[in-house]
Amino acid sequence: MELQTKTSIQVIDRMMSLLHTITSYDGPVSLKYLSADTGLHPSTAFRILAAMIDHGVVCRTDRGFYLLGTTLGQLASHTYVDMDIKSRAKVHMDRLRDKVDETVNLTLRQGDEVIYIDRSLSSRMMRVEQFIGSRAPLHLTAVGKMLLGEDGEIFIRQYSERTGLPSNTTHSITDTEILINSAIDAYKRGYAVDNEEAEDGVGCIGCLIYDNKGMAVAGISISSPIERRCDSWSIDLQDTAMRISAGLGYRISISNNIKNNESRTA
Repeated sequence: MELQTKTSIQVIDRMMSLLHTITSYDGPVSLKYLSADTGLHPSTAFRILAAMIDHGVVCRTDRGFYLLGTTLGQLASHTYVDMDIKSRAKVHMDRLRDKVDETVNLTLRQGDEVIYIDRSLSSRMMRVEQFIGSRAPLHLTAVGKMLLGEDGEIFIRQYSERTGLPSNTTHSITDTEILINSAIDAYKRGYAVDNEEAEDGVGCIGCLIYDNKGMAVAGISISSPIERRCDSWSIDLQDTAMRISAGLGYRISISNNIKNNESRTA
């Protein structure tokens, strides 16, 4: 008998029931057994499984048996990578914070935004605090500009059209050509700056963190009141980013990434 609470969503409950049943078997399982174990009518189970197959959550063998698909593994690997980056970055973030005595942030990209996943706070009375879980459009942050610069001109134009380049302050970049030049120049330089573009009175310097495949998987930045920001921090920031990247297995020269980027924008 199928039970349903008032707060549940029936199709999701049924999907989860099918997933748990599939994982309870050591190998591929037939629709007959899935239907019997979950209490779902075969036609209902078949329709839900078909939708799950479309999204890669489940796959179907040539004999019509069901297995978990690749999507779940991909999602799980992202969770592991995020946790791995945080654990490997923390000690380096703390050292950088102690050296510059300003807040150091760790960010990830999620679509057209960066999300703040960790921070090392300055001991200063007047300091910048980015809340964990907060988000910002790519073009308004230093790390975001680096990510856009890595993607190249064509992507930046698409991003501009897609988002409309919303502004947070009078300093925010809202012109596509200016954003292209700023992002690509920053990427070639190895770090980007935020001049009160996300928040009035706040300045930031950011650069990218790479994994063992040479892919940008995160960003690290220093945030401070704009009057205290020093461009010389970029040296220590890039060194910190490379140390974290090395801990993730990165061995490819950034110059190779620059060449690849230039070839995309040519």
